[in-house]
Amino acid sequence: MFFGKKKWDPQGKHCYVTGGSTGLGLALSILLATKGAHVTIVARTENKLQAALKEIEAARQYPEQQFRYHSFALDTADASAQAIQAECDANGGRAPDAFFLCAGSARPSFFIEETEATMLNGMESAYWIQAWSALAATKKLVQQKQKGNIVFVGSVVSFMSFIGYSSYSPGKHALKGLAETLRSELLLYGIDVHIFFPPTMKTPGYEIEMQTKPAVQKKIEETDDGITPEQGAAAIIKGVEKGQHQIAADLITNLFRSSSRGSAPMNHLFLDQIYDIITWIATPIWRRGVDKSILAHRKEHEEYLTKQGFFSKST
Repeated sequence: MFFGKKKWDPQGKHCYVTGGSTGLGLALSILLATKGAHVTIVARTENKLQAALKEIEAARQYPEQQFRYHSFALDTADASAQAIQAECDANGGRAPDAFFLCAGSARPSFFIEETEATMLNGMESAYWIQAWSALAATKKLVQQKQKGNIVFVGSVVSFMSFIGYSSYSPGKHALKGLAETLRSELLLYGIDVHIFFPPTMKTPGYEIEMQTKPAVQKKIEETDDGITPEQGAAAIIKGVEKGQHQIAADLITNLFRSSSRGSAPMNHLFLDQIYDIITWIATPIWRRGVDKSILAHRKEHEEYLTKQGFFSKST
């Protein structure tokens, strides 16, 4: 998409938002409501869904707007399909027009501290929880011969990664690959596919991440002011309206996006080339700074592992 013509308008569209009870999903649901969309939110916890629906209701633009929620855990293919079927049943059998897949979480830690359970959970939270919904959504849209939009939420660490993200970044890289595959394949059915790559975002989930995030990782990220959920929601809507496949909300993410896009479409013919030049110069400098911070942390890390009794454990 090289020019500014609007390709999608949420007015009157039925929008299905996973992870819609808090954070980015809630901010996105409220913004969609203010733009005249019908909004359905899906999450696990019913009391959070009820509270979120009240906030969405406050953004109502006209009496006919429909707002509702479904309580489902979306960590399996069956549950994800059941959630979408529940929405179709509530909508006269018709599938939503757009699926915004915001569910997911991260648990930063050192790779050496991971277990089979935490690694599997990392892939589930970063990849499968969106992939299952995308699979069910695609099948439903194709069965009904209905055009639509599927919007994934990746991360800036879908493009690169560093210390602390061993259970999270692999899933986000995989999600980027899935989104690019579906952007191509779903042309067969008139379904548009997008993926948003947020930087640090100050959500309730971020506060949970900080509880396990290693000190050296916090040090590396300390200059990252991040964005609010509302800023993230605005970036998503703007990107989908413009028909962008890869959507970013800040300069740093745009630099990594442009330099790592592979065969994905450009967002802007000229600006992306400028990003490429900047990244060619800036990325090696950034990487050296990150590596320097990690090497300076070696002694502190060894002391940490000693206190944790790691060296006395059998392997």
